[in-house]
Amino acid sequence: MPDFYGYVCRNVYFWAFAGRIWTFALIRKAYICITILNLLLNIMNNLQSIVSHFNTKGTVNEIQPLGSGLINDTYKVTTLEADAPDYVLQRINHAIFQNVEMLQANIEAVTRHIRKKLTEQGADDIDRKVLSFIPADTGKTYWYDGENYWRIMTFIPNAKTYETVDAEYSYYAGVAFGNFQAMLADIPDTLGETIPDFHNMEFRLKQLRDAVAADAVGRVKEVQYYLDEIEKRADEMCKGERLYREGKLPKRVCHCDTKVNNMMFDEDGKVLCVIDLDTVMPNFIFSDFGDFLRSAANTGAEDDENLDNVNFNMEIFKAFAKGYLESAKVFLLPLEIENLPYAAALFPYMQCVRFLADYINGDTYYKTKYPEHNLVRTKAQFKLLQSAEEHTPEMQEFIKASLG
Repeated sequence: MPDFYGYVCRNVYFWAFAGRIWTFALIRKAYICITILNLLLNIMNNLQSIVSHFNTKGTVNEIQPLGSGLINDTYKVTTLEADAPDYVLQRINHAIFQNVEMLQANIEAVTRHIRKKLTEQGADDIDRKVLSFIPADTGKTYWYDGENYWRIMTFIPNAKTYETVDAEYSYYAGVAFGNFQAMLADIPDTLGETIPDFHNMEFRLKQLRDAVAADAVGRVKEVQYYLDEIEKRADEMCKGERLYREGKLPKRVCHCDTKVNNMMFDEDGKVLCVIDLDTVMPNFIFSDFGDFLRSAANTGAEDDENLDNVNFNMEIFKAFAKGYLESAKVFLLPLEIENLPYAAALFPYMQCVRFLADYINGDTYYKTKYPEHNLVRTKAQFKLLQSAEEHTPEMQEFIKASLG
């Protein structure tokens, strides 16, 4: 009997204690849920307050996160009224785009000029073919809340983006980005550099040479082969800047972030407009041409450890070049067209330089998953460069044939 009594007592105490823990856990979960809910409500109220500073139409119904952008926080603002448009609210990352006034001035100039061109062409549905930014109560197309910069643009309905990189969409990209440059070839405004020296090859080489001189973590010796190969090509790869100084090569308004998902398509699969205009600035046309191919024409991954996977895809090159020349040849100089194969090699070279400089500096810029990550990236980009160089004669022949 005493044993039974002790057994019961122990179990009673156990379940009483367990009940207290369970109750505490429920209270804690409820507290966490309430805290999260309050946080979300505060965020929503804060976002609604931000929206109220812009000259939007209609009543805000809800604000939800939109897309998967890596640079700016983006939200869709849905309105209640059927005749009021929905909007896109963005927090501008001013750690990257430090001169927000210049950034928005560039975008306003570009969208204004494209709208003028479309109007002159008698285009229909213009509001879906060019981005529209909404002025704030300050008169500017952005608003500063004391900590962050915000902007609002009209949401384009019945439109979508694609992540697919194949010959078909590469052709569409070529047409779209070539047409984008063509429409802006006669823009009267002078645009600023939102990210100074972004695609300046001489600047990137200087960064690498400074890293080598410092050798902060003692990695120079192990990468000497790649340093030698980079220096062998340095003069050729800097010819864009050299031709510019000689007055032979112009800088034009370029997008500078040419990816397939920076185009919007309508329901029928036709390109509506180019989006993500933050990096629009003066540059060589090589930027838009070469930057697209660096990622799209790579048969492997940017950080592929198996270099056998990495090659330059000529089918993607031909599709993109065909589309690009169809829309851009009306304004391109012979020198620019002649150097399109150079652009295809320039960007793997430039990214190789940037990854290698970061590796030598001790991985201070790019996020890495393991100690050799930037070195693996360097090797993959160098392999892509070599493959592009091997295909240069074929690229030249294709461009010549495309022009008739």
